[in-house]
Parts: sequence; structure tokens; C-alpha cells
Amino acid sequence: MTTTADLPVVVIGAGPAGLAAAAHLVERGIGPLILEAGPAAASAVRDWSHVRLFSTWGEVTDPAAERLLAPTGWIRPDAGTYPSGGDWAEQYLQPLADVLGDRVRLSATVTGVSRTGRDRIVDADREAQPFVVHFTSADGSEERVFARAVIDASGTWTTPSPAGASGLPALGEKTVADRIAYRVPDLKDPAVRARYAGRRTAVIGSGASAFTALATLADVAKDEPGTHAVWILRRGISGSTFGGGTADQLPARGALGLAAKAAVDNGHADAVTGFRTEAIERDGDGRLVLVGEDGRRLVIVLTGFRPDLSFLSEIRLGLDERLQAPTELAPLIDPNQHSCGTVYPHGHRELSHPEPGIYLVGMKSYGRAPTFLAMTGYEQVRSVTAAIAGDTESADRVELTLPESGVCGGAGLFDDPAAGQADGTGCCAAPAVALVQIGAGSSLPIAATAEESSSGGCCGA
Repeated sequence: MTTTADLPVVVIGAGPAGLAAAAHLVERGIGPLILEAGPAAASAVRDWSHVRLFSTWGEVTDPAAERLLAPTGWIRPDAGTYPSGGDWAEQYLQPLADVLGDRVRLSATVTGVSRTGRDRIVDADREAQPFVVHFTSADGSEERVFARAVIDASGTWTTPSPAGASGLPALGEKTVADRIAYRVPDLKDPAVRARYAGRRTAVIGSGASAFTALATLADVAKDEPGTHAVWILRRGISGSTFGGGTADQLPARGALGLAAKAAVDNGHADAVTGFRTEAIERDGDGRLVLVGEDGRRLVIVLTGFRPDLSFLSEIRLGLDERLQAPTELAPLIDPNQHSCGTVYPHGHRELSHPEPGIYLVGMKSYGRAPTFLAMTGYEQVRSVTAAIAGDTESADRVELTLPESGVCGGAGLFDDPAAGQADGTGCCAAPAVALVQIGAGSSLPIAATAEESSSGGCCGA
């Protein structure tokens, strides 16, 4: 007779964290089944294949995954070099998915997770029941699979946050969706470049993706007259706005912030501070106009990501009411208090829920917090898979030291102008930036947009 222990562990998402979780499970003799909604492994990563990571190859591969790949002759690229998203997908994530073989189901979109025969209300004999996972295949057919545990590594890529400062879409945002890009545009693609060249583009956000957008638009501006960015921030400029700079132990992450600063310093971008979006309109010439809560008007667009929890509605999750991250993890990653450099490694205990046997890992575990690093996800899945295997000693052990960001405090702290020093004299300060303020009632001819976290995250993969 089949018992719960004989069932696979279902991993939702064949991205970096999901595939690493599968590698750890295989190493422990536990069969994984990875359900990936996209048509290929690492589909989300492939969507930003043109973006270069600020972590090196040595920081974006998982040890268990490397051990699984070793018999195939796979060799990790130079540990000190920086891959693009495309490099990461093709040179590491796809080979890892290939080794896992038919344990990876593609075009399998999870639609629900529950306990077999138990909705979220029923207590009786609940923990003895296996999980049941419903999903749809590429042809639209519906299937289900039973599992001993579930690791949700589906990320947040498919659910970008809106431009509205209240967390809801700005009035009119949905009607002008054709003019809004919620992800970093590939400006090396001639067709995409043509959309931005010679135009004003509003970039909303203060994290790594926003920095990337500002830097790449500045590069276009050097060759295409009239190309300009208007950088819209909900808070003011402080010493932490551009990240840790040369104090960052991830040099490329620090350099990315400095590149964004250079875009402003060199006149390729204007910074507009304290702007909270209320509505997006079209003017008589078809241009977009962003309306602020204080009545200021700009031409616009943009923002970040949040978790999709809809298919977990029958599971008893313990989530922080603000961040939508696991209750025990939330205080460690709260962007009102923490930057990348003050987030500590964590494992199965911080990721546990009232429903035993289910874990949210990777970017999804951070909910709306933007301070995630790939190596954090690898430590998460190492601990979680050890817990599933019953190896509590290993699960409780911390095997990761994160690099310092050089950023002093959390993004949320700097929504209060008094909390940051705009003159650049605070700790970890970047040099002061000359700002161009847009006065009340003004409007600018800006085209479409770029991207990033509404809470000012600094730690993309």
C-alpha cells in the first residue's frame, strides 16, 4: 500500500530555487516532481535574459545542483564573472533541468493545493493526509498529483505591482497598459530600442531594475538625441538611494547604483521626489500623463512584484499581514527596517506555516519585500529539504554568510524625509545628486516605461 512517505515532494516552479530544491531532494533520496508553468525551465529568467546579474557565477549556483551536474561533465563558468539572465538559464538552469529529466513537467500551471479530502476548515486527521496539487497542462486538460510535501518556488515574476502608490492600480492604469512596461526593456533589441529612442520615459522605482533601466536609457541617450528619463521616487533622495556604492561587497551591485547616479549627474535623467501616483491619463496628443496625489502631473509609467497566493487558498498559511511573507521571516526582511546587508540567512523554521509540510521559498517567500539574493534561496531550500527528510540537525544549521550591501537602513525608513540625510553626510552615503523638481500642474511628454520595486529593493538575483 502506498503511504505518504512514498509520495513525491511537489516543487512548484523550475527556476533557480525550485531546481535547487529538486537537486537537494534527489541527493537525499526523495523523489521530486517539478511543475513549471512556462514552456521551458527557468521561463521567468529567460524573460529578462538581456539583464546582467550583479552576482557572480560563484554566487548563483547551488552546491547540490553542482554535484548533480558533475557526472555529466558540466563545468561551472568562471566563478568571478557575471552572467546575464540568458547565460544563467542556458549554461546552468537548463542543464540542471535536463539532468532532472522527466521529474520536470513543463507547461504545468498549478491551480490549487490542498490536503486530500480536507478543505482549510477541517481539522480531523488533517496532517495525516497527503497534499493534493491540481494543475492544467498545455492542452488545457486538468490533472492532479498527490504529494508528501509541497515547496512553492513559483516566484513573483508573473504578478507585477501596479504604479499606484496605494498598492492598487492607478486610475486609468489598466486602460493604458499598452504603454506601460513592468520589466526592464531590452534596449539592445532594435525594435524595443526604437520605442524609447528620442522620447521621454518615466521610470518609477528605486531598486536594481530601476537602476538598470536608468543606466541603459542613458546609454541610448548618448547616441539618440531627445532620449531622456524622468526618475520618479515616492520618497526623497538620501545617502542610501543609490545603494552601497564602493562599500558594497557585491561590486557589481554597487556599480549599478553608481551608474544610475551617473545618469542623473550627466543630465540623462531628472529625479522627481515625493511623487505618489494617483491616476494615469492620456492627453490630447496621446501622451501619458501621470497625476500625483498632490496634483502634480507627469507623463509616466511602471513598478515591482508581489506573490500570487490564489492557488494556496485551501492551505493554512501563516503570513505577515503587511509583507505577505511567512510570519517568522517577516521581521528579518521588513524593508522598513532592513536593507540587503542586514537580512540574515534563515531556514525551515522561519519558513514554516501552521500547515506542516508546505514551504514558500525563493523570491516568493519574501512576499513584497525586495531584498532577495539567489544565494539566500539556495540556503532556504537546503534547510527545507533537510527538514522534509527528517534531518533536523542539518535543517537548523546556517551554512551561508551574506555579503554586506553598504546600505544603512531599510527602504521604508526613507519615506520619512527626516530619516535620511539628503546632503550625503549620513553613513554609507553616496555623493549628493542635483535634482530637477517638477512643479504643480506641470506635464512632460514621456513615452512608455521601465521598472522595479515599489519599496526600493536593492538585491535582485
